[in-house]
Amino acid sequence: MAESASGRRKKVQGGEGLFDRELDHLPPEVRWREWMNRVEATIFAASEPVGRETLARIVGRSCSIDLLIDDIREELRGRPYDLVAVAGGWKHLTRPAYADAIRAAVGASERAVDLTQSEVLALMCIAYFQPITRAELSSFFGKEISRDLIGNLRGFGFIASGPRAPQPGAPYTYVTTKEFLLEFGLKTLRDLPDFEALEDAGLLSKEKLLAGDIMPEFSGGEAQGAGIEIED
Repeated sequence: MAESASGRRKKVQGGEGLFDRELDHLPPEVRWREWMNRVEATIFAASEPVGRETLARIVGRSCSIDLLIDDIREELRGRPYDLVAVAGGWKHLTRPAYADAIRAAVGASERAVDLTQSEVLALMCIAYFQPITRAELSSFFGKEISRDLIGNLRGFGFIASGPRAPQPGAPYTYVTTKEFLLEFGLKTLRDLPDFEALEDAGLLSKEKLLAGDIMPEFSGGEAQGAGIEIED
């Protein structure tokens, strides 16, 4: 016999560890509000973006996560923070317009990551062509990409080791991380600008990339920091 909603509530209250996702005993409007509150509270309490699978554990099986998020974001209009889709999940983030006020109140909460031009470009190539080996990166630029450069990007948490390449010696490949998506405000890698957009903006030339004619630094020019700032 199917268990009644009141029976499920008694078990929850009795401490048997059951969690009532469905909330069948509540009117539809109240049920939806409770699901919204659960989702927002879970995202608020998390230090990392919360994914769809995690949120599905606390709402009814027929509940649309996307519609819940839309309703929460609608209520946050005009607030100094928003619910943002980033790194494969959702996270509460303050709106950029209030960055100066936050720094004035509590001090700088950002650490500068002084990436060189070569590090920025290597990171960009890893993002677009991953998984990719260090030798393949070097072939793009006509100059060896050092282990130190790779180590710096790993130290910032932007890249990690990927699968070994099916090549002699089975070298490691490199891939971008969830931290890369989070810090650059990307939901997934599909949110990276396409090559045409970068070319139109004058930031990338596919012909120069393939020819190894990218930046003076790779030909022995002086390095310049990219001045990227990353939130703690």
